[in-house]
Amino acid sequence: MVGSPDFLTGRGQDQAPEFQELESPEGELHLRFYTPSGAEFALPATGIREVLSPSPDRITPVPNVSPLLLGTLNVRGRVVWVADLGQFLGDAASLNTDRPEISVIAIEDQDIMLGLAVDRILGMEWLDIENVQATTAAPDSVAPFLRGEWVLGQDGSQCLRLLDQVAILRSARWAA
Repeated sequence: MVGSPDFLTGRGQDQAPEFQELESPEGELHLRFYTPSGAEFALPATGIREVLSPSPDRITPVPNVSPLLLGTLNVRGRVVWVADLGQFLGDAASLNTDRPEISVIAIEDQDIMLGLAVDRILGMEWLDIENVQATTAAPDSVAPFLRGEWVLGQDGSQCLRLLDQVAILRSARWAA
């Protein structure tokens, strides 16, 4: 069988002689998600360490810290702070932690890791970074953490905002 010419070329009785070409994705890979207020955001995949779905009881509350922080999470022996991203960005609605799992996006930069708790993760998507526009109508609480936005839909009524994970990690808001 290994000596058969059909084996080496990948052709056999059950395979069509034509090969289908896979389309190569355009743009860069991003993770899309929602905050509790319903706002949709994206983070570049290159800045994401991993996506977790721990039960709320795995996040240990810590007293006398910023109200933005939900607590700490043990990620394979490493203690990671978990923050309510919506609250950090100025949402009036706080994250509902009364559910079986909480979606946490672990971002990392220069050995600093932070878990961002979000309402719902949509998934990974290739997005064309060249179509990112300057943000025009972002609230002041969100603007310092945005790289720009994509306008979605035929009528342009929706936008997908691209967050800057390094700006989030380095923010002075964590000291408050």
